[in-house]
Amino acid sequence: MKYLITIVGPTAIGKTALSIALAQHFQCEIVSCDSRQFFKEMTIGTAVPSQEELNSAKHHFIQNKSIFENYTVGDYEKEALAKIEELFQNNDFVILIGGSGLYVDAVLKGFDEFPEIDPKVREEVNSNYEKFGIEYLQEKLKDLDPDYYQKITLENPQTLQNPQRMMRFVEVCIGAQKPYSSFLNQKKNNRNFTPILIGLDAEREIIYNRINQRVDIMMNEGLLEEAKSVYPNKALNALQTVGYRELFSYFDGEFSLPFAIEEIKKNTRRFSKRQLTWFKRNESTKWFDYNTDKQTIFDYINLKLKS
Repeated sequence: MKYLITIVGPTAIGKTALSIALAQHFQCEIVSCDSRQFFKEMTIGTAVPSQEELNSAKHHFIQNKSIFENYTVGDYEKEALAKIEELFQNNDFVILIGGSGLYVDAVLKGFDEFPEIDPKVREEVNSNYEKFGIEYLQEKLKDLDPDYYQKITLENPQTLQNPQRMMRFVEVCIGAQKPYSSFLNQKKNNRNFTPILIGLDAEREIIYNRINQRVDIMMNEGLLEEAKSVYPNKALNALQTVGYRELFSYFDGEFSLPFAIEEIKKNTRRFSKRQLTWFKRNESTKWFDYNTDKQTIFDYINLKLKS
């Protein structure tokens, strides 16, 4: 039996430290599924593990891509599953860690299959978005797939403000001439491992304080300079992320620096709330307080191995 020990939870909760402790305990390697940490040009703002942490256990999918590459969650699913399969050749355990719920689900459950979309359709949708804004995408999805639009509105309304996701929905509707939702839940993806899901959590105030402290540390470590170095490429998808967008607005003269820093903290707090909402949907996850003694977590996993 092969086990994928999966650690989830909000940002700044201590997932990295736990993953390293588990990797050392089970003498295995770590696969990251933090979609912000894939990119080599982004280090400080994505809280990439320190060199000491990286040396403490073998990590995969940390700064292995460039922001100039078009890297999708589907690409990650294929590469991560191949790497996990390779690691299982020598070990019964692999640690999966990350705060990107979509990427965790990609590994654990896989995605529905969609038809190939003509690049011309993609270009047209993108062009219309640039001309008319997010409202164009919202109205188009509402018209082409009203059921899915309603589902998003009720269950995950922030998705309506996400241009990358919305463009994908619309291009599939147009390119396939069928509703996006008609391609969902059509097949089951089998996995040749057993997942053991561990969640780290804390009281809201503690999470928010940890986030605020982390942002201050990032600024002291040079996040401003890092954001400045990638600013010329601010339109790239990889850079549409908290910690960079706000500083780009500072460079554009829209924000003062103190306001930009407060916006990073506020938006990261909101992001952490969405992370918890996503991860708590999975009833298989065993949640622990972030301060829980690691031996208690080891004991729980060992119990699961025997069941």
